[in-house]
Amino acid sequence: MAAPLSVEVEFGGGAELLFDGIKKHQVTLPGQEEPWDIRNLLVWIKKNLLKERPELFIQGDSVRPGILVLVNDADWELLGELDYQLQDQDSILFISTLHGG
Repeated sequence: MAAPLSVEVEFGGGAELLFDGIKKHQVTLPGQEEPWDIRNLLVWIKKNLLKERPELFIQGDSVRPGILVLVNDADWELLGELDYQLQDQDSILFISTLHGG
């Protein structure tokens, strides 16, 4: 059984507008059988934090193209993307590069 994790989830570049305009969220992820990874985190975010228009944030089981994901200031592509296993006190930042014109 994986222990609960305390992580910081942050949204920027306009993505925060989908989360009631709140940029930083300190969250405690509950203990579960499997270790927490980004894939599980996205499901949790969709159920617990996302307030409107999920299609602008989630596509399939990942983030929509155009949303950069940084884990502790490192590009998630270097860390295994959806399979990165979260650690206690990790900081996950989602930045939207999608802008209207």
